[in-house]
Amino acid sequence: MESFKFLGKINSPSDLKKLSLSEMRVLASELREKIIQTTSATGGHVAPNLGTVEFTIALHYVFDSPNDKFIWDVGHQTYPHKLLTGRFDRFDTLRQYKGISGFPKCCESEHDILETGHSSTSLSASLGLAIAEGLSNTRNKVIAVIGDGAMTAGMAFEALNQIGHLKPKNLIIILNDNAMSISKNVGAISEYLSKIISGRSYNTIKDDIEDFILKIPNLGDKVMKAGRKIQESVKHIFIPGSLFENFGLRYFGPVDGHSLEDTI
Repeated sequence: MESFKFLGKINSPSDLKKLSLSEMRVLASELREKIIQTTSATGGHVAPNLGTVEFTIALHYVFDSPNDKFIWDVGHQTYPHKLLTGRFDRFDTLRQYKGISGFPKCCESEHDILETGHSSTSLSASLGLAIAEGLSNTRNKVIAVIGDGAMTAGMAFEALNQIGHLKPKNLIIILNDNAMSISKNVGAISEYLSKIISGRSYNTIKDDIEDFILKIPNLGDKVMKAGRKIQESVKHIFIPGSLFENFGLRYFGPVDGHSLEDTI
């Protein structure tokens, strides 16, 4: 019988929030162990879920699900999410008759907001939810998690077009770029995302600029605005044609999605 120090005690995201950073690192190892054990017996999507462990922990640590709503694209990367939202005891029934689904399933949990499979639907669905939350005057966030493979589809860009037009303030998009879709990625979008990843030096310079500005006493609005203009100029040098900024989105990254501290 398997024995986990933390995983078996996580019945909801509120339990996760009680853990320290070092304890969450142990939890991440336990999640991977449980996923490998279960999928070895039941089958399922192994690699996509081993790749989403830390940032799923970070999501549930930072945000307040189900008030804050997670929309997964594609849905087969949600095994860590299921294990952190009260389905540990049933996880051995994954993809089995009358067992839990390999994808988000609304009837399974209040934390599964939308049933998603393949692919590229998260941005448009999240935009609709974000607008609805805004109309309801809530402070809830909507977080879309979309893979780099799903980002190549036309539906994702139709959604980006509308997001850039409506500019919902409560929508956050996480681009999970593991350089793979169902096989190795090809095409112009893949090449563009590779440029973003190779532009990590931009982040170092951005941080240096921000530190420099913050050390100047009595900063006025004009100086801060000038600092932001410098920052944007540097970004466009190191990340040519910043696609997401041009769609009207504020872009942060790239961030190491396997680093709990950086992601949180």
